Amino acid sequence: MSKIAWIGLGVMGFPMAGHIKSQGHDVTVFNRSPEKAQSWLAQHGGASAPTPKQAAEGADFVFACVGNDDDLREVTLGPDGAFAALKPGAVFVDNTTASAKIARELYAAAKERQAGSLDAPVSGGQSGAENGALTVMVGGDQSDFDAAKPVIEAYAKAVNLIGPSGSGQLTKMVNQICIGGLVQGLAEAIAFAERAELDIEKVIATISKGAAQSWQMENRWETMAKGEFDFGFAVDWMRKDFAICLEEARANGAQLPVTALVDQFYAEVQEMGGKRWDTSSLIARLTGDKD
Repeated sequence: MSKIAWIGLGVMGFPMAGHIKSQGHDVTVFNRSPEKAQSWLAQHGGASAPTPKQAAEGADFVFACVGNDDDLREVTLGPDGAFAALKPGAVFVDNTTASAKIARELYAAAKERQAGSLDAPVSGGQSGAENGALTVMVGGDQSDFDAAKPVIEAYAKAVNLIGPSGSGQLTKMVNQICIGGLVQGLAEAIAFAERAELDIEKVIATISKGAAQSWQMENRWETMAKGEFDFGFAVDWMRKDFAICLEEARANGAQLPVTALVDQFYAEVQEMGGKRWDTSSLIARLTGDKD
C-alpha cells in the first residue's frame, strides 16, 4: 500500500479520496475548509494536515481535485503548496478540470523536483465519483502512469493514457464539447415532441434503440421532461469548462460555433436561477419548466 496525499474534498474529491482509503492506502487529506476534512475523517479515518505541503510530506502520490488553474497553483506551487514537499520519485495526479497550460506548468515543476505529474481530469459526475465509476483521461509519462494507475483505479471504471502532458486536459475539453451539443439536441427534441403532443416515453423507447441513442438520452430524458435538474454536473461548472475549451480553441484555431452558442444558452439558464442545476437544464430555457 502507498502513502497518499489528497488535496480537495469537494463533491467529487470527497468520495474519490474515500475509495482510495477503502483500498487500504495511508491517506492524509487537506481541504481549505477544515470542517470538510473533519467530516471526511469521521467517515473514512486516515489523517488530515493544515497545509498541502504538510499533507504531501513523504507521500508516494499526491492527488488534487480543486476548482481551477489559480486554485491549483495555490495548492501546489504556493509557499505552503504540495510541491514544496514533493519527494523524488513521487507522482502528482491532478483530477481537476483545468487548462492544458497549467498541466504542462506543473509537469515541468515536478520534473525539477525529480518527480512526476499527470493531468488526469475525470468524467462521470458526482454519481460516478460516489460509485467509483469515473472515466479518467490522462496526460503525462508512461512510467508515471503505470505507477499511478492501480491507485486511480480505486475510483475509476476506465483509465487511459492519451499522450504527453496536457493531453488529459485537452481530452476533457473534447468530452465537454461533445456533451454540450448532445444535451442541447436532446433538449430541443424533447421540447419539440411535447409541442407535437407525442407520448415522450414511447418516443424515447423507440429512438433510443437507433442512431439517436446516447448516455444523455438514456439517463436524462425523463427528468428533463419533468423539469427536474438536481442530478450531476452543475451549470456553473460546465460554463467554467466551456471557457477553457473556447480559450484553447482561440489558441489552436479550432472552430467551436455550437459550443460557443450552447455556452450562451447556459448563461441564460444561470439568469433563470439555474447556476446549480445540472447540465440537462438546457431544456428549461425552451419550456420554462422547473419544479
